[in-house]
Amino acid sequence: MVVLAVVGLHGRLPHPREVLAALARAGWGWILLAALLQAVSLVAFAYQQRRVLAAMGVRMGRRDAMGITLASTAIAIALPAGAVASTGYTIREYERAGATRELSAAAAVVSGLTAIGGLSLLYLAEAAAIVAGSSTTLLDWQPLAVVAALAALTAVAVTAGRRLARRPPAGWAARGRELEGRASRLPRRLLVLARDSWRAGAALRARDWATALGYAVANWVADIACFAATARAFDLRISLATLAAVYLAVQIVRQVPLTPGGAGIVDTAFIAGLTAAGATAVSATAAVLAYRLLSTWLVIPAGGAAALLRRYPIARSAPAGARPAPARVDALT
Repeated sequence: MVVLAVVGLHGRLPHPREVLAALARAGWGWILLAALLQAVSLVAFAYQQRRVLAAMGVRMGRRDAMGITLASTAIAIALPAGAVASTGYTIREYERAGATRELSAAAAVVSGLTAIGGLSLLYLAEAAAIVAGSSTTLLDWQPLAVVAALAALTAVAVTAGRRLARRPPAGWAARGRELEGRASRLPRRLLVLARDSWRAGAALRARDWATALGYAVANWVADIACFAATARAFDLRISLATLAAVYLAVQIVRQVPLTPGGAGIVDTAFIAGLTAAGATAVSATAAVLAYRLLSTWLVIPAGGAAALLRRYPIARSAPAGARPAPARVDALT
């Protein structure tokens, strides 16, 4: 990852000596606040997944949810096409926690949809701010069309799934049994899994969707606040609204997995956005490096440690003469 970052950023940053000098002058109180906000973002994501599973009847402890969140996030960052591997890991860990494969896949899909929904709400809020400032600027706000399309597709999928869950079409169960009986090939198995997962996720109550969406918004807002705190640590005189606009603009680039963790590409986009907003190249580079360290690169060792602890849990020794505790039905047994 370090090699990829160096190659991607070569020739695009100020001299390392200037950046190091800027890092040495950082306001470490703001850096500490940024680290705390990033922790809040991860906790909100973990609670979102835990709440979705609880709505499906699967209880998961806070420690398990946090461990899965850290490990899956680290996988998504560290691997090419990491989002796919991360989703597979998450589904497997949900199964270990007691969920069926259908419910595990449904929980992963619902978590992803609510994450998109939370980001969409932030884009809509930014668009409203743009309209309030200048109505003509909205014509250049191209990501808004993509966000609107994603929100519409999500709404259609959820609505259709809820109707099918309440009143399945005639012959649905028979066709499902036929598919399952003939599901000797992977595509058929995937179709059966996708159908059952879709129905399980869409059958959630509106309150459960709203709660998961609230956690998703908290996750994104905490990450934006972390970015703003690192900018303040290096005395970047940029308004919070502008920082949020830069953050949201870079998210479009961030979703294209050209390099693991967006190494080199995301960093350059952030630096370009901050310098366009009036920051010096040195200060912008130092702020982006600090933010990326907290939000991306430090997550990899933390997620690796969490994955190891889940795979090899540390057994606690009981006092002499104590009766053994009843076995817990979760991922740590």
